[in-house]
Amino acid sequence: MLHNVEKCARHLVVSERSNFRHSKSKHHKHVQAHHYNYQVSILIPECGVIPPRVTAACRNLGEYYLVEQLPIHRMLEPDFINKFVKQGFLYVLSYNTRIDQDNCIALLPIGKLILSVDKDTYEELGLEGKPSMYSHKAAMRYNITVHIRDATFVPGEKRYNRVMWALKEKKPLKFDFLMKWHSSGGQEANLVSYFKEYECKVYQPIVSTRILKDIDSPVLLGNELKGKDNESCSSEEFLDWLGAVFSDIDCNNQADSFLSTYCCPWPSTVLDKACLYTISGFIIPEGINQMLDQLRLYFEEPKLAHWVSMTVHGFADSPVSWGENEHGYYKGGENLYNFVLFSNQDYWLHMAVGAHSACPP
Repeated sequence: MLHNVEKCARHLVVSERSNFRHSKSKHHKHVQAHHYNYQVSILIPECGVIPPRVTAACRNLGEYYLVEQLPIHRMLEPDFINKFVKQGFLYVLSYNTRIDQDNCIALLPIGKLILSVDKDTYEELGLEGKPSMYSHKAAMRYNITVHIRDATFVPGEKRYNRVMWALKEKKPLKFDFLMKWHSSGGQEANLVSYFKEYECKVYQPIVSTRILKDIDSPVLLGNELKGKDNESCSSEEFLDWLGAVFSDIDCNNQADSFLSTYCCPWPSTVLDKACLYTISGFIIPEGINQMLDQLRLYFEEPKLAHWVSMTVHGFADSPVSWGENEHGYYKGGENLYNFVLFSNQDYWLHMAVGAHSACPP
């Protein structure tokens, strides 16, 4: 029993260093590929208030929707596909479903509907799919992908008729769905109006600010991703410290502490103050890229600090992590990335997942 307690679930962290001005920098691409995000945390050292440009970008995130008990087949109707799926980018994720126990659904902005279902549901639907990468020897979960942007996915075609029949008549599936539509311009439509016969709730992202006082902070050098002896900490040491800050864990390693023996990595310095700004909700990549671009402008004027950090957490029960990479829960459902932005426009990027997720890009 003790042996099992001591075992730590495998996790994977991919770290890279680049410069925002570099022509081959992939910072926007990595953000855009991480579709489903529930929280963004921004940490700015030696700062008592979040920059106005960043707060403006957060206000521009806009509202998102929770559509209750919506049948999946309603999202396969030609009118819906033409108004929302083929015009702009639609993000849809089943709400309050557990990826390791329940059926979970995601509609990607590229127009692919992913159904992560248990064995019984898979057999009842009778649609073609693949066993989950994280099944046991006998597959207990399956993934079904439907390309609803495909030119041949229209009424009258064999594939369309088969999928619609399976989801509307043979095995009708209903879920509560989180939805957010990012228009590509020109086309105006409203999800609330379209689903007016269903309970549709409108939400705004929730924002909170916390000012931290007199905290130990790792010393960082933007050009030393792996750290330098007695001069700077590594990117992974920083990521561990950041997790402790977000969790409000005391990093002093005091002898009388029974909660944590963690201490700030060395070398370190003391920050007089730091601003932790957190946005929670159904947050899409387009809004996150806007926040990232505004944070880059933070160093246009001289600042006491030479770095800022932005951490993005993905939904633990999302069927995918980056792109179409399958995502599972196992012990934690970790699914996040972090940018450390330096004053010279260098940046570090960490991408982290748990045991049941494919390697980040």
